[in-house]
Parts: sequence; structure tokens; C-alpha cells
Amino acid sequence: MNFDQPDSGRIEKEFGVPIPGQILDAALWAKTALKKVPAGIIDFAALFGRIAPIVLDLGCGNGRFSLSSALARHDHDHLACDILPVVIRYATRRGNQRGLKNLRFAVIGGRELLADHVAPGTISEIHCYHPQPFYDPSQAGRRLITPEFLALAHRALIPGGLFVVQSDNPGYWKYIRDVVPVFFDFQEQPGRWPDAPKGRTRREIVALRKGLPVFRGWGLARNGLGEEEALALARSLPPPAFDADRRLRQLDALERE
Repeated sequence: MNFDQPDSGRIEKEFGVPIPGQILDAALWAKTALKKVPAGIIDFAALFGRIAPIVLDLGCGNGRFSLSSALARHDHDHLACDILPVVIRYATRRGNQRGLKNLRFAVIGGRELLADHVAPGTISEIHCYHPQPFYDPSQAGRRLITPEFLALAHRALIPGGLFVVQSDNPGYWKYIRDVVPVFFDFQEQPGRWPDAPKGRTRREIVALRKGLPVFRGWGLARNGLGEEEALALARSLPPPAFDADRRLRQLDALERE
């Protein structure tokens, strides 16, 4: 990474693409680490000190998307999570340095967060960028996007709430296109996101640099689909047993540079 020095603040870059926001004077820094997810349902009003629409970023990596969204939408509160403490440390540092009081980062899995800590009908948006495909078939059971997960996401969202998903893995994307429309009025995004043409996430930036296709889509939670019906539908759908294509592992190595 490197820094440019504008008139005020500092701009941080990775792969030549600026990290959203500027590094502020230390007196303006915030505390964005949720060091321990509380037992039971999260009280978002208490966590952020206000009532506002809630955005979840599940598998947030180093936090690029959540930083951008929190900077652009001060009227929304954001909770971003990942199972890897090292990436959350990077994300938290960046959130702190940008003074983002409407953002928290936590070490927890996305499915666990939805299943155990989010009340039904309380989330405005759920974003899942580049969920790990797990190339080894023996690890396929760890894949995030499953019918059960999608039922949990549907339960968590407000009526008509937004679900966004993105992958650079063709096998995963084919599976996503098959199962997500059961729970969401889903459509594929034609081309890059207008707000971040160079990539919403570090992973997307890496994939674009390598000339690989990136698959994007979004959908609104289907109205009239109750929790029990959603769970019944989930039980009737196949698990994500696709071939993840181990050749794409080289992208993981480049992303860690």
C-alpha cells in the first residue's frame, strides 16, 4: 500500500486504487471494533446510539465496501464481519482512522451472525462479496451461500430489503443464480457497479486486474414468503456442491500480496 498527501488528510491505496476516505487527524478517529459480539440479539440502537437503517457486510475482508458505504451514507449504520481476525484488524484500523461512527467491525461468521444475533425484519441491506468457494470438495460444507443461509437472510431483512452478492467463481455463480431467486426477486448486475467501477472490494480489484470475469447481482426480499415457508423451501433445495475449479486459487495468492 502507499499514501498520497493531499491538502488535508491522507489517501491510502492498494493496487493503485484509493481506499475510500482519508486518514484524519488522530483527534477525529472513531472506535469501530465490536470486540465481542454480545450474546443473543444485537440491539443496534444501543450499539450506534440511534435508530437508523442497518447494512450488513458479511465476509467483509479488509472492509473496502463498508468503508465506502459508511462514508457515502451517514444516515445508515453498518456492521461488517469476517471470520479472519487479521482482516478485521486492517478494517478496524481504517474505520477508526476515517472517524466512522456509523460502522462497526466484528470477528464472526455471516451465518452465525444471522442465525443467533439478528432479529427478524430488522436489516435494510445484506451484502456478500466473494464468499469463499472452498476449492477442496471436503470443505464444501463450509460454503456460505446455502439455501438455509438465504432463508436466514430473507428472515433478517425488512420487507423488500436488499440482498447483494458477487463472485468471481463461475461454479459458485451458477449455483447462486439457481437458488437466490427462490427467496429474492433477483437480477444480475449488467457490468460493474457504477459507484465503484474499479471494484467495490479488494478481491474484485484483483480479479479485474487479472482479466477474470466478475459476476454481480442483487435482489429484493420476496414479499409474502414467511419464515416457515422459507425454511421449508431451503430444505427442498440442493446444497452448494459445485466444482469450484482449483485453478482460481492463483487469484487468492495474488490477493494476499
